[in-house]
Amino acid sequence: MGESERYMDRRLKKMTLGDDSNALMALVAINAMIFVSFGLIQVVYYLSQSSDSAFQYEILRRFILPAKLSTLATEPWTVVTYMFVHTGIVYTFINMIWLWVFGSILQDMSGNKNIIPIYLYGGLAGAFVFIAANYAIPQLKSEIEYSTMLGGNASIIAVAVAATALTPNYRFFKMLNGGIPLWILTILYVIIDFAGMGGTAHHLAHLGGGLIGYLFIAGLRKGYDWGKWMNDLYSWFINLFNPDKKAVPTNKIKEKIFYKTGTQKPFEKRSVITQERIDEILDKINHKGYKYLSEEEKNILKKARETDF
Repeated sequence: MGESERYMDRRLKKMTLGDDSNALMALVAINAMIFVSFGLIQVVYYLSQSSDSAFQYEILRRFILPAKLSTLATEPWTVVTYMFVHTGIVYTFINMIWLWVFGSILQDMSGNKNIIPIYLYGGLAGAFVFIAANYAIPQLKSEIEYSTMLGGNASIIAVAVAATALTPNYRFFKMLNGGIPLWILTILYVIIDFAGMGGTAHHLAHLGGGLIGYLFIAGLRKGYDWGKWMNDLYSWFINLFNPDKKAVPTNKIKEKIFYKTGTQKPFEKRSVITQERIDEILDKINHKGYKYLSEEEKNILKKARETDF
């Protein structure tokens, strides 16, 4: 891993906060914009001398997840919108910090295109577990009419567990006796989450999101990319508005083989370092992660660094 990091530090343009392809930044921005939008609407209600309960009943409840299936049937979009809705500055800020910490690690280790699928899958799993828990647990079923859930906690735990499953030995503050392993930070986050607001159904929902994060990485290791259809659908939609742009295949990067004749043995495979080849390898790292490079591709990166290509 060290060779690719040192090479990319010198050759690859780092993903900036404003980069169009930065999925993590897009997630944080969407959450922030929705929070600000609801805040402005709430201010309008306040200035019009309407009660806070009026805002919650007329606006907020239409975007948060209800536990009752009959209510959900009239507002099915809430299974997605609830995971982007946060209330309270402190709660929102803390959630975005956790998302950034775990998301940046996941982005570095597995590629940029896995973050949004894991976030969405984690949120959907959390919604399913939340509703199921309210119907399955007798103590909760009696209050199902008023039970709701909002916030990205299930999604963030999915990202945290996915990052931990992918690289559990990743360490923070390495100057402190070798550093703090990522898995310890993940456990700390789960403890803090359970100590916060929310009942049994909410906590079970968050754990459901974490389970999906683990299963996503387990599937990825076996060659099953659950997020491929999402990324393909996004690329197709974007290309509808840019017909001149050729679609870039994301399933495989074709490897080129070069041969030399003369004193060399016939049909001897040679690793030729070209800018095009380097770009292909770096794209592969960005899409899938360094661990999916072949030995030949790793050697090309190493040789490129040594020759200052």
